[in-house]
Amino acid sequence: MSFLERIGFIETEGQERERLAQSPEGSSNHHLSTLPITIREWPQDLLIELPGSTMNDHRLVVVPIDYRKDLLPEGVEEEPKPRKRNSGSWTCAVVSSDHPSYPVGGYRIVISSAELARGRKLSV
Repeated sequence: MSFLERIGFIETEGQERERLAQSPEGSSNHHLSTLPITIREWPQDLLIELPGSTMNDHRLVVVPIDYRKDLLPEGVEEEPKPRKRNSGSWTCAVVSSDHPSYPVGGYRIVISSAELARGRKLSV
């Protein structure tokens, strides 16, 4: 457990799993709550294969390019503590895909940080 988790500044992996599990069954977030975190580093410019069942068992490899933090509710200026682990989303370039809706060749998609953190890091 990191120092920031111990002092309650950032949620623990268990707290993140519980938060994601509160999403409706069958949703992407609910499924992600059952998967372990495999990528702990900042994902920008990494090759990441997304978890299969969130893409209906298609293989999809992306490169995260641009991070977007989650918007706070109107009137709230700072995220409450503990801060969410793997919050926000990334604009990603699709570099490999067998999914008919996500072609390779500069196609961009937005993927949650929680999903990227549960992907598989690939090396060239």
